Formats: sequence, C-alpha cells, structure tokens
Amino acid sequence: MSDTALWRDRRFGRYWMGQGVSQFGDRITELALPLIAVTTLHATAPTVGLLTAAVWAPNLLSLLVGTWVDHHERKRRLLVLADLLRCAVLLSLPVAHWFGVVTIGQLFVVALLAGLGQVLYQTAYPSFFVALVRRDQYVEANSLLSTTRSFSFVAGPAAAGGLIQLLTAPVAMLVDALTFAVSAVLIRGVRVTDPPVDREGAPALLRRAREGMALVLRHPYLRVSLAFATTVNFFNFVVAALLILFASRHLGLSPGVIGLVLGVGATGGLLGAVLARRATSLFGVGRTILLGGVLFSAPVALLPLAGGPLWMRAGVLGLVEFVTGLGVMWLDVPLNALQTAVIPDDVRSRVAGAFSTVNYGIRPAGAVLGGFLGEWIGIAPTLVLAAAGGTLAVLWLVGSPILRTRTIDELDGVADTLAGGRGSRA
Repeated sequence: MSDTALWRDRRFGRYWMGQGVSQFGDRITELALPLIAVTTLHATAPTVGLLTAAVWAPNLLSLLVGTWVDHHERKRRLLVLADLLRCAVLLSLPVAHWFGVVTIGQLFVVALLAGLGQVLYQTAYPSFFVALVRRDQYVEANSLLSTTRSFSFVAGPAAAGGLIQLLTAPVAMLVDALTFAVSAVLIRGVRVTDPPVDREGAPALLRRAREGMALVLRHPYLRVSLAFATTVNFFNFVVAALLILFASRHLGLSPGVIGLVLGVGATGGLLGAVLARRATSLFGVGRTILLGGVLFSAPVALLPLAGGPLWMRAGVLGLVEFVTGLGVMWLDVPLNALQTAVIPDDVRSRVAGAFSTVNYGIRPAGAVLGGFLGEWIGIAPTLVLAAAGGTLAVLWLVGSPILRTRTIDELDGVADTLAGGRGSRA
C-alpha cells in the first residue's frame, strides 16, 4: 500500500481533471439556463420552478438505469457516453440562438436530456470510483473531488456571469458543451479494471431494481442517510427554484454581479472541502454530517433581510452562499465516503440508482413547490420556510448509527455482512 498522495496518482489525476473541467461548465448552465428563461423569455416564478424541476426529473428513472448499469461491464465507457450526450444537447442552444429560434419548449427539452445524461453518469460512477481508488483513500478522494467542485462554484459563476453579459446566455452554453467534450476525452484515457459481472442466472431487470430499493430501505446506514439527504434536498430545491429570480428581480442584481457574488460566496464550499478531513477527525464522521446539514440549510433564512445599497444586498447573498457552501461540503464529503464504505460491490450502481430515484427524484417536487409558493405567499416567506425545513432534516440522524460513526475504518465488514445477508449476489 503506497503512502503517496492521491493527487499524484496519474489515473486519478486524469479523472480529477476531467471532472473539474465539466464541473466548471456546469456552473455556466446553472446560471445561464434560468437566466435565458427569466431575462430573454420573461418566464414567471412557476415556469422557472418547472424548468428547474425538468433538470432533475430524469432522476426518477435512476433505479432502472442503475440496475441496467450494474450488469454493464464497462462503466468507464458509460461515463464517456454520458458526457458526449450532454455535450450534444447543450450545443443545440447556441445553434438555436444563432437562428433566433430559442423557445421555452427547447429549454425544457435541453433540461430533460441533460438530466438524463447526468443520471447515466451518476449511476456508473460509484463502480468506476471503487475501481479507481483504494478503500483507505475514499475520504481523501472525495475531499479532492469536492474541492474541485467547490472551486468551480468560486470561479464558475463569476466567469459565467461575465460570459453571459458579454456573449448572451445561449452562446455561453457553448462553453459548457465543450467542457463535456474535454471531460469525455480525459476519462476515456483512464485505465481501470472493472469488477467481473455475472450475468448467468441474473434476475430480470425489474426484480433487480426491486432488490436494490429493498436493500436501501432496510440498510441501517443507507435508510437514514436517504431520509436525511432527501429532506435536505427537497427544501434546498425550493430555494434553488427561486434564488436567481430573487437575486435578479428582488435584489436588482445584474447577471455579472450575481455571478461574482455567487463565486465569492462559493469560497465557503472550497474551504469546507479542504477542511472536511480535519473536521471529521475533530468531530467524527457522523457529527460532521449533522453540522454540515445545519450550516447548509439555516443561513437561507437571512436572504429576505437583504436590503439597502448594492454592496449590502450583494453582501448578504454572498455571506449566505459562503456558509451554505461550507455546510454542504461537510455534509457531502463524509456522507459519500460512509455510503461508499457500506455498500456491497456487486450492487453499487443499482443502489446508487435507488438512492438517486428518491433523493434526486424529490428535487423536481421541491423546485415546483418553490415556484408556486413563491407566486402564492411570496419569495421571502418561502425562503424562510425552506430554511426551517432543511435544518430540521438533521432530526433523521438522531439515534442512528451514522451519528455514532467516528471514522470510516469502523465500518469495515458492514458491506460484507449485508452482502451475506442478501443470499444471492446476482
């Protein structure tokens, strides 16, 4: 076992670079897609909520996709395919813009197909990940990948805001499309040994899907983490549906200022990812997850207080983004490492699919509710309600084995015990 830092590993470094490039492009889309709807097509709050929901709606298929992926031998090839699909879909927006035919209908189609590509990627990723890094490197690898993701939230929105003001939002999407092409090329060159897939005597797709969901629901760690993460994500997407609309129309911030503020605020996520290993060493894995859940959700309640001159309005938004960014990293990094450690190898993709079907599948519901609540009771009360709901999600962790977990090493043998309890490993 080598003590060399993981970031020096050539294979991991290549994947890490590809992931970082595509994450940077994602920040452009996250800002550009709703801005096209809000500023170019003059969409209402419910429409923006539905558009946000469309991005995540394909996750409802995650269980079936993940079950199919489990019996596909080459997970790396699926990651490349997912990147190329998203590249092609996003290219349609600048093309339509050049011909002057961008419509809200096209935005919904782009959102749905890009979301489907994301589902394919995220269900193939867990098996690829465990083939790429050793068990003792899980926290380190997740920390490095989350650091890159956090850095993309720092530089990405500012660059996206500038590109959108300079080139218009649809043309800025061209940059995101190219980042997926670069990611596909880099990942294609990462050599990993995929675990063997036993197709003989394997149950039908729907039966395997049911088994994946059943494992999640009876798993003492996954069941609690699913309930916790799903609740947090539901209320987070109530906020996500309204954030750009709130910043643009209620705070009166331009796309450039919004991008700059979100980028500055995202330094909290970068700091959180860098300090995640230290936090888990200090507080323990479970308590870091709980603390991250509180810091991720509660600060959103401060957004309606933003007022006064431009610097003050922008400052409140930036402060909230900073604290929530730190919180989500202290939630994600240890929770991802914990989940990776307790899932049996032969069911990783279908478990990821089952988890995503519920955890990511709830996001469209949150986004739709956020859009309509913003219209009915106002955006400010909706943001406060979402902050309270997301914070209370930590109650799922009380009394659970997750909260009692201090280190990933304590989880050795958990996956094998659960695999043995399932009987057949088909």
